[in-house]
This record gives sequence, structure tokens and C-alpha cells, in this order.
Amino acid sequence: MTDDSERAATLLREHRESIDRLDAILVYTLAERFKHTQAVGKLKATHALPPSDPSREARQIERLEWLAKEADLDPEFAKKFLTFIISEVIRHHERLQK
Repeated sequence: MTDDSERAATLLREHRESIDRLDAILVYTLAERFKHTQAVGKLKATHALPPSDPSREARQIERLEWLAKEADLDPEFAKKFLTFIISEVIRHHERLQK
């Protein structure tokens, strides 16, 4: 292997190791988030509150779009990501109310 290809292989491995660590962080962070949303869902079910809060959801999406811009991440991607998470949370909340 040439020095350039060895450097490229090392850089590729380092990037992939970072991606693997970040994937683990994402999974554990999502798990922690869902623990809290499950607790919220149980509170809502106990107190006969609706499973969805559209005004809060809109504020959260707006906030995430702002954070995405600050982080130099595509805001549309961030919005799609949070919209998916919110729909899963609402689905869990609806299931708790049955």
C-alpha cells in the first residue's frame, strides 16, 4: 500500500469508528427520550388528557429547525426526523389510553 492509501484507509477507519460511536449515542439518547415520553403518556392517560398536543408539537418542530440551522444540519431533515418521532410518541400515548 502507498503512504496515501494507508492514510486514506486510516482516515476511513477513524471516521467509521466515530460514526459507530455517534450511532450508539443516538440510540441511547432516543431510548432516554422515549422513557420520558412514556411517563408523559401515562400521566395523560391517568388524567384523561389528549394524546396529542399540536401547539407543543409545532413549537418543538420550530425549535428543532432552529437548532438544526445552528448546527449546520438541513432543517428539513431535522423536521422530518422530529415529525417521525412525534408520530411514534402519539401512537404510544394512544395505546396507553385504551
